Amino acid sequence: MTDTPKRLPTALVALSAGLLGGIAGALLITSGALPWGQGAREQAMHDYIVTHPDVLPEAMDALRARETDHALDPIRAAVEHPYAGAVLGNPSGSHVLVEFLDFACGYCRQSEADVAQVIAADRDLKVVIRQLPILTPESAEAAKWALAAANQGKYAAFHRTMYANGRPDRAGIEAAARAAGLDMARAASDAASDAVKAEIASNLEFARKLGFSGTPSWEANGRILSGAQGVDGLTKALAR
Repeated sequence: MTDTPKRLPTALVALSAGLLGGIAGALLITSGALPWGQGAREQAMHDYIVTHPDVLPEAMDALRARETDHALDPIRAAVEHPYAGAVLGNPSGSHVLVEFLDFACGYCRQSEADVAQVIAADRDLKVVIRQLPILTPESAEAAKWALAAANQGKYAAFHRTMYANGRPDRAGIEAAARAAGLDMARAASDAASDAVKAEIASNLEFARKLGFSGTPSWEANGRILSGAQGVDGLTKALAR
C-alpha cells in the first residue's frame, strides 16, 4: 500500500504557481494535463509540485531575488554613488559594479583577484567599494583608514596592501597606510571624522535594506549577489 502525498498548503501552491507559471503552467497547458477550471488548475499545479519537489528551492530563490531587486530600486542610485575616491578601475566608467566588503573577510580577500581580472577585461568598469565592517573591531578600524586613504586619492594602494597583509590588526593597518604613502596625521584625523562615520553607517543601512547577511555582497546591473562569485559570476552579472 502506498502513502498518499500530503496536500501542500494553498498559500505555498499559489506562491509556487505564480513563480513557476511561465514554466510548469505552460508545460501542463500545452500537454493538455492542466484543466481550465480554477480548482482543477490548483489541483494540477499541486500535483506537479508534489511530483517535482526540486522546483521549490529554485522558486523560493527566485522570490527572494525578486524581493531584493525591488528593495534595491529606490536606493540604487545612492548605492552606486561612491564615497569620493573609494573606487577601483575606471572612476568615470559607465559600467558599475558595487562591492560591499570587510577586510577581515577571507572570501573578500579571495575575490580581490577576481575583481582585478574583471577590471582588466573592461576598461569602462567602475568598481564602487562600500566598507561594511561587520566581523571584528579591527574591521571597523581598517574601514575608517580605507576611507581616509580615499580622501587622499590613495584608496587602491591601501586596499591592495591590506589584503596582502592578511586579517587586519593595528600594525597591519598602519603598515598599509604607510605603504600607500598616506599623510599619517591627516589620515588619523580623517579616520575619526564624522564624514567617515556617516559613510560606514550609511553602508550598514544599505546592507540592512538589501538583506545582506555577510560579505562580500554585490550589486551589478540592478541585481544583488551574495558571496564570492568568481570571475565568471561577476562577468555574467555585468553582462546581464
